[in-house]
Amino acid sequence: MEFSRRMAAESHSHGITETRRFEVDEHYLMSSGIGGQGTAAFRSRDFQRYQMARVMAILGAEAQSVAVAWQVYQITHRALDLGYTGLALFLPGLLFILPAGHTADRYDRRVVILVCYSLQAFCTAALFWFAWHRMHNVLIIYAVLFLIGTGRAFSGPASSALVPHLVPKEHFVNAVAWGATIFQIANITGPALGGLLFTLPLHGSLGGAPLVFLFTLFSLVWFVMLVGSLDVRPGRMEHRAVSVEVLLAGFRYVARSGLLLGSISLDLFVVLLGGAVALMPIFAQDILFTGPRGLGLLRAAPAAGALLVSVIVLWRPIQRRAGIKMFTCVAIFGVATIVFGLSRNLILSLCALVVIGASDMVSVVIRSSLLQLATPQSMRGRVSAVNSLFVGASNELGEFESGLTAHWFGAVRAVVYGGIGSLLITGIWSAFFPALRRADELTPEALMPRDEGEQLASPKL
Repeated sequence: MEFSRRMAAESHSHGITETRRFEVDEHYLMSSGIGGQGTAAFRSRDFQRYQMARVMAILGAEAQSVAVAWQVYQITHRALDLGYTGLALFLPGLLFILPAGHTADRYDRRVVILVCYSLQAFCTAALFWFAWHRMHNVLIIYAVLFLIGTGRAFSGPASSALVPHLVPKEHFVNAVAWGATIFQIANITGPALGGLLFTLPLHGSLGGAPLVFLFTLFSLVWFVMLVGSLDVRPGRMEHRAVSVEVLLAGFRYVARSGLLLGSISLDLFVVLLGGAVALMPIFAQDILFTGPRGLGLLRAAPAAGALLVSVIVLWRPIQRRAGIKMFTCVAIFGVATIVFGLSRNLILSLCALVVIGASDMVSVVIRSSLLQLATPQSMRGRVSAVNSLFVGASNELGEFESGLTAHWFGAVRAVVYGGIGSLLITGIWSAFFPALRRADELTPEALMPRDEGEQLASPKL
């Protein structure tokens, strides 16, 4: 699910949706690019290039995640050490959330992205060097992952806030839908490609993890070149001097919005408890007995389900009863997680993961829509930074939680308990955030508050 979510962080990163009521007719669908050909966003040259760059970056990142997980588990054979990989990626997001959001609003977002991905390319080169020389020190790997997490912490808010600058306003929803679809295609291919490259029968030091890291390095260089060729120059949105009030503005805005706080925190706790990505090397080797290629399939399965949903949403967008649909799909996510934890058959496990990815994608689309369209343009960077922290907590910190509970209870019980916890969270949040449950139309007009009092309506906790 990271990746549904990791690039929720990156797409994130990964949508759009919001509120004032009006009837959706054919003219609206055609003008927004959702109906008809559904390719309106690709009329923008910058959007085309940015998506080409993202495809390669996601392929590389997902392939690299498979190689790192397998490498760490082969070195230590401990579930807790797999959890530490997620913790190393998460900590920078926690430490740098305030400066990352402010940086995205104060400086040219394109330049911020270029700097951050250049740092990630350097880190991947380091991973390649360590693997090439067969270094088996996991502490060095954790240190490099911390630097990669630092790059993601700053690039996440900037990437999310850059998308509205790439297409005309009327094509924004179409751009988000296409971005999610493209992301999921790459997210399916990336883990499978990582598993394949890892197991290629090459002789010498290049075989295994070094080959995967070399591919990831190439993909990051490609990303930097394409993003560097974009014509868009968004400049800075925040002109006030740095202060505690300016840095905390994103937190305050989210805390005072029932829709944003409810949707982001629901995603946080459900995926934090129900995530099973970090434990997949254990399932692949010790429970399903499928090896690195099987691990690639397991990692790709959630993205396959997410891709199916993103294509459906692209051509038949969510128009009504968004809140109910979101809570329903989150509950399905919890049930499917339990099924995966109990399964001893590869096919059943893959089917459960496909359902997990499909149900999770509905939550991603709705939450991302709320994030973008319920936030003023001048604050999108800081609000996106808050979202990136929550996404990072649900993904990377969730991996640490999974590794820790697996260390205590075993991998199977950890996943099953997490699925049960997700179901409990769904019921509690449905009661505590009625505004989110009652959310109906996913349109910019519908979700924009009519007045300040409506905008700042807080949940009754």
